[in-house]
Amino acid sequence: MRTGWGSPWLTSTPKGPFVNFNSFAFNPRINAGISSAGYSTPTPIQLQAIPPILAGKDVLGLAQTGTGKTAAFALPILQHLLTGPRGRLRALIVSPTRELAEQTHAAIGELGRQTGLRSLTIYGGVNAAPQIKRLRAGVEIAVACPGRLLDLMGQRAVDLRGIEILVLDEADRMFDMGFLPDIRRILAALPTQRQTLLFSATMPPEVRSLVDELLHRPFKIELGDSRPVETVSHAAYTVEQTHKAELLLDILRKPESGKVLVFTRTKHRAKKLSVQLIKAGLPATSLQGNLSQNKRQEAMDNFRSGRVKIMVATDIASRGIDVDQISHVINYDMPDTAEAYTHRIGRTGRMTKRGVALSLVTQDDQSMVRTIERLIGKPFEKRKTEISRTADWKSN
Repeated sequence: MRTGWGSPWLTSTPKGPFVNFNSFAFNPRINAGISSAGYSTPTPIQLQAIPPILAGKDVLGLAQTGTGKTAAFALPILQHLLTGPRGRLRALIVSPTRELAEQTHAAIGELGRQTGLRSLTIYGGVNAAPQIKRLRAGVEIAVACPGRLLDLMGQRAVDLRGIEILVLDEADRMFDMGFLPDIRRILAALPTQRQTLLFSATMPPEVRSLVDELLHRPFKIELGDSRPVETVSHAAYTVEQTHKAELLLDILRKPESGKVLVFTRTKHRAKKLSVQLIKAGLPATSLQGNLSQNKRQEAMDNFRSGRVKIMVATDIASRGIDVDQISHVINYDMPDTAEAYTHRIGRTGRMTKRGVALSLVTQDDQSMVRTIERLIGKPFEKRKTEISRTADWKSN
């Protein structure tokens, strides 16, 4: 599927008035999935990536999660797989984390629900037997984390010889997590005649070397700089998970903070943490997925007016928060992507005002810290952890 065309790096925007998804002339069954997903206008990366992927070209996309990247490669893959054999593995998407693999799998399921194409997630930490059973039953798309995929390859439970399209998603994150040797072992099992799509937020030398090896005259897409504004300072506390709540309480009791937005990974933790803060005498509320629209609006009104100074929220529930004079954003749990970090801290440091982004970092977060530091162009300020023990406080 590689062709000798043009110069090694093609970066021009595809010709044509791609103002909506109908402009791409997808199969009606795919258009039905686009409509049911609520998509209307393509994002910049979709505008730039979909035409060359549909044309069978290798693509290098320098873009973050949250830009519409998944649909940018999922839609052309679905279109391609509508022709050709069913019941065998033809597209492989390699993801650094279970969470990203599940998100990608869910997006493919939604966009391709009318196509009859089948997708499977492959990752560790769960029983491999159901994954092997699904592979034997026949799927066209696998979204896999490197470790479990290699395990299944070793058991001869997965056959990669028929792969026509390979996607390496968040390649820099995979490098940070030490997966590049695993990636090279996986690549050795793939056919050389294939289409390769590589997406990365940044381009460290190791990833650039991989690009030079894998991609044949790729179409290069580079979105605008997504670095946070310079009015935000970035600092981190290294802390054990069990001591996070005590540390947060110490931080919030310092007088210099104004409105504070605290991010957690789960809605359960957001709710529980806000209750703990209220019991400790702090004016807090939470914004998480289980709230009714009325309760959500009440929480937002209280935070916006200043009646409540602390909002605990998840990434999904916080979409659309537009509140002035947030002095601090605290990552109680680190985000899953560097782009999510940018979105979180974009709530502070507005209108030339200074803002502070604080992160509570465990040992498991170190690879994400390095990824974020590359994105912001500087290391986190390291702050000393001094916890005032509070007997009735326990971290979630």
